[in-house]
Amino acid sequence: MAEFPDEGWMEAFRETVARDPELAVIGHWFNVDMGLVFGERRYVLKVRKGKIEEIIPSPRFDVRTQFQMRAPMAVWQRFLSEPPPPLYHDIFAMIMRVPEFVLEGDTLVAMQNARALHRMMGLMRSVGRVHA
Repeated sequence: MAEFPDEGWMEAFRETVARDPELAVIGHWFNVDMGLVFGERRYVLKVRKGKIEEIIPSPRFDVRTQFQMRAPMAVWQRFLSEPPPPLYHDIFAMIMRVPEFVLEGDTLVAMQNARALHRMMGLMRSVGRVHA
């Protein structure tokens, strides 16, 4: 059983993204290297055409990303809870109203891919906190 945010859970997230028909359409131009920071745990996702091509756990400092989303574990756990509390149901609500949730780096690239990024992060919620 894989628990959030271990590598097995991230692999389940990658598979969920790969199977999503909506992201297959809207993600055609979604090509980014992005970071996700869950408390002290960091991953780099290499996204190509809306699919997670590679997951780099605990990347070295010289692994570049265009942007990253960073928050304490408690914030991510609220985001993944069912149902989530107000303001934790959506990444854009969290960016605007949850001070601990930070979008950093080239935010223009993130916003140019807003629809696909939003869908991908919504799929993260569908994986949940525990994936069997």
